Amino acid sequence: MHPILIKIGPLAVHTYGFLMALGVTLGLWFLYRQAKKQGLPAPRLLDAAFYILIISIIGAKLILLIGNFSYYTSSPKELFSLARSGGVFQGGLAFGVVFALWYFHKYKLPTWKVADIFAPGLALGHAFGRIGCFMAGCCYGTECRLPWRVVFTDPYSSELTGVPLQKAIHPVQLYEAVLNFLNFLVLYFILRRKKFDGQVFSFYIMNYSVIRYFTEFFRGDHPDKAFLLQGSSRLLSLSYPQFFCILGLAAGFILWMIFRKRNAA
Repeated sequence: MHPILIKIGPLAVHTYGFLMALGVTLGLWFLYRQAKKQGLPAPRLLDAAFYILIISIIGAKLILLIGNFSYYTSSPKELFSLARSGGVFQGGLAFGVVFALWYFHKYKLPTWKVADIFAPGLALGHAFGRIGCFMAGCCYGTECRLPWRVVFTDPYSSELTGVPLQKAIHPVQLYEAVLNFLNFLVLYFILRRKKFDGQVFSFYIMNYSVIRYFTEFFRGDHPDKAFLLQGSSRLLSLSYPQFFCILGLAAGFILWMIFRKRNAA
Protein backbone atom coordinates (compact mmCIF):
# COMPACT_ATOMS: atom_id res chain seq x y z
CA MET A 1 0.00 0.00 0.00
CA HIS A 2 1.12 3.59 0.50
CA PRO A 3 1.90 4.30 4.17
CA ILE A 4 3.86 7.42 3.18
CA LEU A 5 2.05 9.94 0.98
CA ILE A 6 4.91 12.38 0.40
CA LYS A 7 8.55 12.29 1.46
CA ILE A 8 10.93 15.21 1.00
CA GLY A 9 14.29 14.51 2.57
CA PRO A 10 13.74 13.66 6.25
CA LEU A 11 10.20 15.05 6.14
CA ALA A 12 7.48 12.45 5.58
CA VAL A 13 3.72 12.92 5.38
CA HIS A 14 2.03 9.67 6.39
CA THR A 15 -1.10 8.79 4.44
CA TYR A 16 -2.95 7.70 7.58
CA GLY A 17 -2.38 11.06 9.27
CA PHE A 18 -3.29 12.99 6.13
CA LEU A 19 -6.58 11.14 5.67
CA MET A 20 -7.42 11.50 9.37
CA ALA A 21 -6.83 15.24 9.08
CA LEU A 22 -8.99 15.35 5.95
CA GLY A 23 -11.78 13.46 7.73
CA VAL A 24 -11.63 15.79 10.74
CA THR A 25 -11.71 18.85 8.47
CA LEU A 26 -14.76 17.62 6.55
CA GLY A 27 -16.48 16.61 9.79
CA LEU A 28 -15.91 20.08 11.25
CA TRP A 29 -17.12 21.71 8.04
CA PHE A 30 -20.32 19.65 8.22
CA LEU A 31 -20.76 20.57 11.89
CA TYR A 32 -20.27 24.28 11.18
CA ARG A 33 -22.75 24.31 8.30
CA GLN A 34 -25.44 22.47 10.25
CA ALA A 35 -24.93 24.64 13.34
CA LYS A 36 -25.45 27.80 11.29
CA LYS A 37 -28.60 26.33 9.70
CA GLN A 38 -30.09 25.42 13.10
CA GLY A 39 -29.23 28.68 14.83
CA LEU A 40 -26.63 27.17 17.13
CA PRO A 41 -23.39 28.96 18.16
CA ALA A 42 -21.10 27.55 15.47
CA PRO A 43 -17.79 28.94 16.91
CA ARG A 44 -18.59 27.45 20.33
CA LEU A 45 -19.36 24.08 18.74
CA LEU A 46 -16.08 24.12 16.83
CA ASP A 47 -14.29 24.73 20.13
CA ALA A 48 -16.21 21.81 21.63
CA ALA A 49 -15.30 19.58 18.68
CA PHE A 50 -11.61 20.40 19.09
CA TYR A 51 -11.58 19.52 22.80
CA ILE A 52 -13.70 16.41 22.26
CA LEU A 53 -11.25 15.25 19.58
CA ILE A 54 -8.28 15.63 21.94
CA ILE A 55 -10.05 13.77 24.76
CA SER A 56 -11.15 11.03 22.34
CA ILE A 57 -7.60 10.47 21.08
CA ILE A 58 -6.33 10.23 24.65
CA GLY A 59 -9.14 7.80 25.52
CA ALA A 60 -8.52 5.63 22.45
CA LYS A 61 -4.82 5.32 23.24
CA LEU A 62 -5.47 4.76 26.95
CA ILE A 63 -7.80 1.83 26.24
CA LEU A 64 -5.21 0.42 23.81
CA LEU A 65 -2.57 0.68 26.54
CA ILE A 66 -4.80 -0.99 29.15
CA GLY A 67 -5.81 -3.77 26.75
CA ASN A 68 -2.16 -4.56 26.00
CA PHE A 69 -0.67 -3.59 29.36
CA SER A 70 1.48 -6.70 29.78
CA TYR A 71 2.96 -6.19 26.29
CA TYR A 72 3.93 -2.58 26.96
CA THR A 73 5.32 -3.32 30.43
CA SER A 74 7.50 -6.10 29.01
CA SER A 75 8.59 -3.87 26.11
CA PRO A 76 8.67 -0.28 27.47
CA LYS A 77 10.22 1.06 24.27
CA GLU A 78 7.02 0.15 22.43
CA LEU A 79 5.19 2.84 24.43
CA PHE A 80 6.43 5.29 21.82
CA SER A 81 4.47 3.34 19.21
CA LEU A 82 1.27 4.63 20.85
CA ALA A 83 2.02 7.96 19.17
CA ARG A 84 1.71 6.27 15.75
CA SER A 85 -1.32 4.14 16.53
CA GLY A 86 -4.91 5.30 16.24
CA GLY A 87 -6.01 3.50 19.39
CA VAL A 88 -9.31 1.78 20.16
CA PHE A 89 -12.14 3.73 18.51
CA GLN A 90 -14.80 2.55 20.96
CA GLY A 91 -12.66 3.76 23.86
CA GLY A 92 -12.23 7.13 22.20
CA LEU A 93 -15.97 7.33 21.53
CA ALA A 94 -16.81 6.61 25.18
CA PHE A 95 -14.35 9.21 26.50
CA GLY A 96 -15.52 11.74 23.91
CA VAL A 97 -19.23 11.29 24.71
CA VAL A 98 -18.69 11.67 28.47
CA PHE A 99 -16.61 14.82 27.97
CA ALA A 100 -19.10 16.22 25.45
CA LEU A 101 -22.00 15.80 27.88
CA TRP A 102 -20.04 17.69 30.53
CA TYR A 103 -19.01 20.43 28.08
CA PHE A 104 -22.53 20.96 26.71
CA HIS A 105 -23.92 21.17 30.25
CA LYS A 106 -21.25 23.64 31.34
CA TYR A 107 -21.88 26.03 28.44
CA LYS A 108 -25.65 25.50 28.49
CA LEU A 109 -25.83 24.06 24.97
CA PRO A 110 -28.89 21.97 23.97
CA THR A 111 -27.15 18.63 24.50
CA TRP A 112 -29.09 16.27 22.26
CA LYS A 113 -29.78 18.80 19.53
CA VAL A 114 -26.04 19.40 19.31
CA ALA A 115 -25.31 15.65 19.50
CA ASP A 116 -27.58 15.14 16.49
CA ILE A 117 -25.39 17.31 14.25
CA PHE A 118 -22.17 15.87 15.67
CA ALA A 119 -23.16 12.29 14.78
CA PRO A 120 -23.11 12.47 10.94
CA GLY A 121 -19.85 14.44 11.03
CA LEU A 122 -18.32 11.75 13.22
CA ALA A 123 -19.37 9.02 10.79
CA LEU A 124 -17.92 11.01 7.87
CA GLY A 125 -14.58 11.59 9.59
CA HIS A 126 -14.37 7.96 10.68
CA ALA A 127 -14.85 6.78 7.08
CA PHE A 128 -11.78 8.71 5.94
CA GLY A 129 -9.86 7.44 8.97
CA ARG A 130 -10.54 3.84 7.94
CA ILE A 131 -9.23 4.53 4.44
CA GLY A 132 -6.10 5.81 6.19
CA CYS A 133 -5.94 2.52 8.12
CA PHE A 134 -6.03 0.64 4.83
CA MET A 135 -3.23 2.71 3.32
CA ALA A 136 -1.05 2.15 6.40
CA GLY A 137 -1.95 -1.52 6.85
CA CYS A 138 -3.28 -1.31 10.41
CA CYS A 139 -6.50 -3.04 11.53
CA TYR A 140 -5.90 -5.60 8.77
CA GLY A 141 -8.14 -8.50 7.82
CA THR A 142 -8.15 -12.27 7.90
CA GLU A 143 -7.19 -14.56 5.02
CA CYS A 144 -9.41 -14.05 1.97
CA ARG A 145 -10.04 -15.99 -1.26
CA LEU A 146 -12.63 -13.64 -2.71
CA PRO A 147 -11.97 -11.64 -5.92
CA TRP A 148 -11.47 -8.37 -3.99
CA ARG A 149 -8.74 -9.76 -1.72
CA VAL A 150 -5.71 -7.54 -1.21
CA VAL A 151 -2.01 -8.27 -0.71
CA PHE A 152 0.26 -5.94 1.24
CA THR A 153 3.82 -5.71 -0.04
CA ASP A 154 5.39 -2.67 1.63
CA PRO A 155 7.88 -3.72 4.36
CA TYR A 156 7.41 -0.35 6.07
CA SER A 157 3.70 -1.13 6.56
CA SER A 158 4.59 -4.43 8.19
CA GLU A 159 7.15 -2.71 10.43
CA LEU A 160 4.59 -0.14 11.56
CA THR A 161 1.50 -2.30 11.97
CA GLY A 162 2.51 -5.98 11.80
CA VAL A 163 0.36 -6.57 8.70
CA PRO A 164 1.36 -9.85 6.99
CA LEU A 165 3.05 -9.37 3.62
CA GLN A 166 2.47 -11.38 0.45
CA LYS A 167 -0.73 -12.87 1.88
CA ALA A 168 -4.24 -12.41 0.45
CA ILE A 169 -6.46 -10.86 3.14
CA HIS A 170 -9.82 -9.11 3.48
CA PRO A 171 -9.72 -5.32 2.95
CA VAL A 172 -11.72 -5.01 6.17
CA GLN A 173 -10.72 -1.36 6.58
CA LEU A 174 -12.49 -0.56 3.30
CA TYR A 175 -15.55 -2.56 4.38
CA GLU A 176 -15.85 -0.30 7.40
CA ALA A 177 -15.07 2.85 5.41
CA VAL A 178 -17.87 2.14 2.94
CA LEU A 179 -20.30 1.32 5.73
CA ASN A 180 -19.36 4.53 7.56
CA PHE A 181 -19.97 6.59 4.42
CA LEU A 182 -23.36 4.87 4.16
CA ASN A 183 -23.97 5.61 7.84
CA PHE A 184 -23.23 9.29 7.19
CA LEU A 185 -25.83 9.39 4.41
CA VAL A 186 -28.44 7.60 6.54
CA LEU A 187 -27.83 9.92 9.49
CA TYR A 188 -27.98 13.02 7.29
CA PHE A 189 -31.29 11.79 5.87
CA ILE A 190 -32.64 11.31 9.42
CA LEU A 191 -31.27 14.72 10.50
CA ARG A 192 -33.21 16.50 7.76
CA ARG A 193 -36.43 14.75 8.82
CA LYS A 194 -35.96 14.15 12.54
CA LYS A 195 -38.96 14.39 14.86
CA PHE A 196 -37.17 14.82 18.19
CA ASP A 197 -33.76 15.73 19.60
CA GLY A 198 -31.48 12.77 20.20
CA GLN A 199 -32.96 10.75 17.33
CA VAL A 200 -29.90 11.05 15.07
CA PHE A 201 -27.39 10.40 17.83
CA SER A 202 -29.29 7.30 18.96
CA PHE A 203 -29.21 5.92 15.43
CA TYR A 204 -25.50 6.68 15.18
CA ILE A 205 -24.81 4.52 18.24
CA MET A 206 -26.99 1.70 16.91
CA ASN A 207 -25.71 1.90 13.34
CA TYR A 208 -22.05 1.93 14.28
CA SER A 209 -22.55 -0.94 16.72
CA VAL A 210 -23.95 -3.06 13.88
CA ILE A 211 -21.17 -1.96 11.49
CA ARG A 212 -18.38 -2.79 13.93
CA TYR A 213 -19.96 -6.09 14.99
CA PHE A 214 -20.07 -7.18 11.34
CA THR A 215 -16.56 -6.08 10.39
CA GLU A 216 -15.07 -7.74 13.48
CA PHE A 217 -15.64 -11.13 11.80
CA PHE A 218 -13.02 -10.16 9.21
CA ARG A 219 -10.40 -8.63 11.51
CA GLY A 220 -7.10 -10.50 11.50
CA ASP A 221 -5.09 -8.37 13.93
CA HIS A 222 -6.70 -9.57 17.18
CA PRO A 223 -4.67 -11.77 19.56
CA ASP A 224 -6.39 -14.64 21.39
CA LYS A 225 -6.90 -12.50 24.49
CA ALA A 226 -9.09 -10.13 22.45
CA PHE A 227 -11.86 -12.75 22.45
CA LEU A 228 -14.44 -13.16 25.17
CA LEU A 229 -15.54 -16.47 23.65
CA GLN A 230 -13.64 -18.53 21.08
CA GLY A 231 -15.52 -21.16 19.08
CA SER A 232 -14.48 -23.40 16.21
CA SER A 233 -14.80 -20.47 13.76
CA ARG A 234 -14.96 -16.68 13.81
CA LEU A 235 -18.74 -16.82 13.34
CA LEU A 236 -19.01 -18.83 16.55
CA SER A 237 -16.65 -16.55 18.49
CA LEU A 238 -17.24 -13.27 20.30
CA SER A 239 -14.52 -10.65 20.58
CA TYR A 240 -14.50 -7.97 23.26
CA PRO A 241 -15.24 -5.25 20.64
CA GLN A 242 -18.28 -7.28 19.53
CA PHE A 243 -19.42 -7.57 23.14
CA PHE A 244 -19.20 -3.79 23.49
CA CYS A 245 -21.12 -3.48 20.21
CA ILE A 246 -23.97 -5.49 21.74
CA LEU A 247 -23.97 -3.13 24.73
CA GLY A 248 -23.82 -0.14 22.38
CA LEU A 249 -26.76 -1.38 20.32
CA ALA A 250 -28.82 -1.83 23.48
CA ALA A 251 -27.79 1.61 24.80
CA GLY A 252 -28.64 3.30 21.50
CA PHE A 253 -32.06 1.65 21.38
CA ILE A 254 -32.81 2.62 25.01
CA LEU A 255 -31.80 6.23 24.29
CA TRP A 256 -34.04 6.28 21.21
CA MET A 257 -36.98 4.98 23.26
CA ILE A 258 -36.40 7.55 26.00
CA PHE A 259 -36.15 10.47 23.57
CA ARG A 260 -39.22 9.33 21.64
CA LYS A 261 -41.34 9.00 24.80
CA ARG A 262 -40.10 12.38 26.06
CA ASN A 263 -41.14 13.97 22.78
CA ALA A 264 -44.56 12.30 22.89
CA ALA A 265 -45.08 13.53 26.46
